[in-house]
This record gives sequence, C-alpha cells and structure tokens, in this order.
Amino acid sequence: MTTMAVNAPRTGGMTSQERLVIFASSLGTVFEWYDFYIYGTLAVFLAKYFFTSSLPENVRFIFTLLAFAAGFAVRPFGALIFGRLGDMIGRKYTFLITMSLMGIGTFFIGLLPSYASWGVLAPTILIALRLIQGLALGGEYGGAAIYVAEHAPSNKRGYYTSWIQTTATLGLFMALLLILGIRTWMGEAAFGDWGWRIPFLLSAVLLIVSIWIRLKLSESPLFQKMVEEGKQSKRPLTEAFGQWSNAKIAILALLGATAGEAVVWYGGQFYALFFLTQTLKVPGVPAQIMIAVALAIGTPFFIFFGALSDRIGRKPIMLAGFALAAVTYFYIFAGITHFANPKLEAALAGSPITVTADRSECSFQFNPTGVQTFTSGCDKIKAALVGLSVNYNNVSAPPGTKASVQIGNTNIAADTPDLAKTIAAAVKAHGYPASADPNDINYPMTVLLLVILVVYVTMVYGPIAAWLVELFPTRIRYSGLSLPYHIGNGWFGGFLPATVFAIVAATGNIYSGLWYPIAIAAMSFVIGLIFLPETKDRDIAQI
Repeated sequence: MTTMAVNAPRTGGMTSQERLVIFASSLGTVFEWYDFYIYGTLAVFLAKYFFTSSLPENVRFIFTLLAFAAGFAVRPFGALIFGRLGDMIGRKYTFLITMSLMGIGTFFIGLLPSYASWGVLAPTILIALRLIQGLALGGEYGGAAIYVAEHAPSNKRGYYTSWIQTTATLGLFMALLLILGIRTWMGEAAFGDWGWRIPFLLSAVLLIVSIWIRLKLSESPLFQKMVEEGKQSKRPLTEAFGQWSNAKIAILALLGATAGEAVVWYGGQFYALFFLTQTLKVPGVPAQIMIAVALAIGTPFFIFFGALSDRIGRKPIMLAGFALAAVTYFYIFAGITHFANPKLEAALAGSPITVTADRSECSFQFNPTGVQTFTSGCDKIKAALVGLSVNYNNVSAPPGTKASVQIGNTNIAADTPDLAKTIAAAVKAHGYPASADPNDINYPMTVLLLVILVVYVTMVYGPIAAWLVELFPTRIRYSGLSLPYHIGNGWFGGFLPATVFAIVAATGNIYSGLWYPIAIAAMSFVIGLIFLPETKDRDIAQI
C-alpha cells in the first residue's frame, strides 16, 4: 500500500485508502472491546461459577467486579510497554501484538473450569487472564487512535478519529446482541449452565478476522517520515515522562480530560446496565435490550461531536459533557428507578429501614486484594439489604451491641438463623418487590433516559482522541497519549462499578455511589477549563 500525504486540508470525501484505514482500525478495536466487555456483561455468571458459594451473593458480585477491574488496573502498565514499542517499532505491528493477546486471553476464559472443579485456582487464573487482557488493551487504543489521526487531513481529524471512538460502544453493543441471541436460542437454563461460555470462545473467530484485516495496512506515514529523517525517539518513556514539559501535559490530560471521560463513559453505559439488573432487579434480557437500543440511538453522536469538534474545538464539547453529567446524574438515575421499577420507588419512600450496629463491625465492602471477608453481623445485614436493592439508615450503637435491622415494625437480629431469607421475607412484606415487573416498566421513557446517558458519553469521548493526539509530539505520541488515557480509563473508570456498589453497601442509599462519577467529572471540568489548551488547529506533523 502506498503512503499518502497527511494533515493537509482538502475538500471532498474520504479516499478509498482512508476508508480502509478507518475501517480496519475501527473493526479490530471493536473486536477487542467486544472481548473485554463480554466479561462485564456476563459478570453475574462469572460470580456464580468462579467464586466460592460460601460468600454472600452481593460480596461475590463485588469480587467479580474487582476481577473485572484488575484488567483495568494494569492498563497503564500495558500503555508503558506497548507505548514504548509503538514509538520505537511503529504503530501497525504494536497493535497487531495487542490484539492477539486480547483474543487469546478471552478464549481461555471460555475454557476455564469453575470454582467447584478447581477451587481457588479458578479465580486466580481468571484474574491472570484479565491481567493479560488489560495489558493488551493498554496498547490497543493509543495505536488505533494515533494511526487514524496520522492519516487524517488536519481539518477533519476530529471526524476521522471519532470513528475509533464508536468502537467501544459498538463492541459492547455487539456483545449484548450476541449474548441476547444465544440466550434466546438456548433458553435461560442452558445458557446459565454452560452457554455463557460461547461468547468467550467465539473470540477466536473474531481474532482471526481482525488480524487478517489489519495485516492489509501499511505503517503510519508520519511515523515512516520520522524514521526516514532520523527523528525517532530512542528513549520515548524517559522523554515523555522524565521531562517536565511533557510530563505536565500528561498529568493535565489525565486529570482534565481522561479521568472525567472515563467515569462518564463507564457510568453512562456499564454502570447503567448494572444499575438496571443488580439494583432495580430488571430481568437480564429486557435490561440488555434497553441498553442495546440506547446504544444504537446514541452511537451516531460520536461522529456528530467528533465532526463538530473540527469546527468549534474539542474543549467546549467535552467540558459541556462533564458539566451535564455532574449536574444531572442523580435526577437521571432516580428517573430510571421511577420508570423501570415504580414499586421499588414507592417502597423506598414509604417503608424506611434502619440498621443499628457498632460502627467498628461495619466494613467498607471494597476489597481490591481479594483476601478480606465480610462476615460481621453488620456486614451480613448490609449485604442482604443491598442485594435486595433496599435503602436504609445507619444508627451507631455502643461497642459490643449486637447488630440488628428494623423493617417497619419487625426487628431482626444479626444472629437470626437464615438471616438473608428472614430479611428478604420482611422486606417483601413491606412492599419491596423481589424483581421489577416487566409489565410495570415504561420502556420508552427508560430508554430515553439511557439515551441521554449515552449522549453524554459521546460528548466526552467523541473528540478526545483528536485532542490527545494533538497534545503530544509525534516522536513520543504513542507513549505520551497512552499512559494518561489508560490511567484515566483503567483506574478512574475501571474501578467505577465496584467502587459505586461498595459506596452503596456502606451508606445504604442506592444513589450515593453516584457521587464518585459526579466528583471526578466536576474535577475534570475545572482542570480542563483552566489548564488545558484548545488544539484543533495544531499541525501534528510539526510537534
């Protein structure tokens, strides 16, 4: 394939070569995100099969989310490893390596025996495979975004790179559709028994297709030109993060852009799905259908806001997305409760519940090391209540007081036999539904609110690839871009579901966990507004 000129403004549509570059980069990244997100979508089944049944269901689910987050935790290290490779050997071959690792890790999750067969070895290997996936994804996004940006005309960089931004949502969309199709075809019993493994195993097919397509691409023209001129960095990590002028850009990009983008992304898509299924107890199939419809409606806005950023700038669109999320999240999620499970909303308002306990017995149920267990009377009560999506108030008791819960006129002590079942019966007697009634769900209004969340995602995610590419020089662009992006998305975003559920378990309010994404989005709004520059008119070939 011949190398083309880049970064020169011109009229007309995309050339055939540009279309191939965008299609191949986007399609391969869709497959990688599909691999990554089937884990999150099937978290309930993974909690059942790979963690011991001796733990409460709520705690097992948090452990599963933490194993999910483990893949995000190592993404910055993948960014360092593959960012360095990308700046030294090129964009193309680096993301071929990352894609292969991703597909292999996903395939073996589909083959992994359960906890009942292998004991603690099963979750250990699961986490190891997640770490491999996380390392791979740490190098994938930067390569794809830079590759497209370095092919794009300077006046359409936001538009071209916005196609890459659709890939994460499309990967989730594809995962949801495939899972829905398999569940419908097999039936819930067979799917719950073994059919949930099929989406993981199908990643082998997707991997072969992705590699075949990406092998058709040539190296980035800007990278080739840099090598020919002898301007290639020999120590990209030292240059990117050892020099304050470059390190400062990376820090501001993290705190003023990628951290806020990450919490809006994961809050508006992944946590929205978990909120429907785990908190509001909406059955899995209708919840996934509503999310899929919202994604289908909202995804074109990635392209819209990417193209708009070529006209008015990257910064104002992203800042508006941060501000809207911070101001409206509480109202939107309360609205989702109102329209998706009105009986739960009525019970929350009409039947308050109080947990009385010695505060020293009450843990913050967030366990990133996986070695702590939550077995005190207070923790058992709270785990049962959170599992039932029940709000409660906390009352401190003198040291040594036996924990108890007051539900209406019923008082239940923590040492009550079959505690979880007793609490569930009392909660049901006071009007709390065991699950959302599909006949009560206002589907159009619930989908509308989910679409709004997705639109917020498109505002903060659509322009960010172009913005990050334009912040860093070509010689260290892969390293400089990848690390803040993956710290933001890996740590601030990847830990969001587990953090939010742990906050809910600690406070007793199903909405209290939203303070986490709201605070981070507000931080990015302030830092981005004050410290980050507008970059849409920069010539990336000259930096």
